[in-house]
Amino acid sequence: MIAALRSSLTVDPTVLRRVLARVAALPGAVAVFDLDSTLLDNRPRQARILREFGAAHGIPALAGARTEHWVDWSIQRAMANAGLGPDEVARWTDEAKEFWRQRFFTSEYCRDDAPIAGARDYLAAVADAGGFIAYCTGRHEPMRGGTVESFERLSFPVPGARVQLLMKPVFELSDDDWKIEAYARLEALGPVVAAFDNEPTHINGYRAGFPDATVVHMATDDSGRPVQLSDGIVSIKDFTLP
Repeated sequence: MIAALRSSLTVDPTVLRRVLARVAALPGAVAVFDLDSTLLDNRPRQARILREFGAAHGIPALAGARTEHWVDWSIQRAMANAGLGPDEVARWTDEAKEFWRQRFFTSEYCRDDAPIAGARDYLAAVADAGGFIAYCTGRHEPMRGGTVESFERLSFPVPGARVQLLMKPVFELSDDDWKIEAYARLEALGPVVAAFDNEPTHINGYRAGFPDATVVHMATDDSGRPVQLSDGIVSIKDFTLP
């Protein structure tokens, strides 16, 4: 189902310049960006966790796990791509998932994230056009320190006068509920003219919540729920300007 949905995406990189034009034309314009799989590639974080699991359990194939072994959110597929056979994957899946869960949602590990292609330059272009940047992420507050450190390392705009980082107050709040809750906070920042997110559910929500905004789906990876994009939403693969 997901493959079928992806094959029907309307990919339009020219939307990036249209967003910049909208930002420049409206004083106080707000552009909203998700983080994971939107501005940031968390596969290096995933690979590090799998390597550490392999080292801790004496599994050489996993101790050599690389970023490219992660093609989606399936740890079983990543283990198989790293060289484990089906029986070994089945043997280690539950322990690996728990090991992953204890580390993935932490400041220490999110420091390993890499930028999506073009993200740094595009954020700079939004700022240069006079835009207000709002990072709206499903990460929870205890991840703020590592997240900001990643921004500094990658030369992303850091929270300040014209940059806000909106994070879930607690881990237990679902990403879906948090994104809806965040709408009022985003509206208070100024007129929202654009929103970027990799989750179809969330980008559809932005379309409904901000009907005048340009909402852009990131065709990277997502949670795998079979959700169709709303009519008229275009996708991009990265932030490289055409």
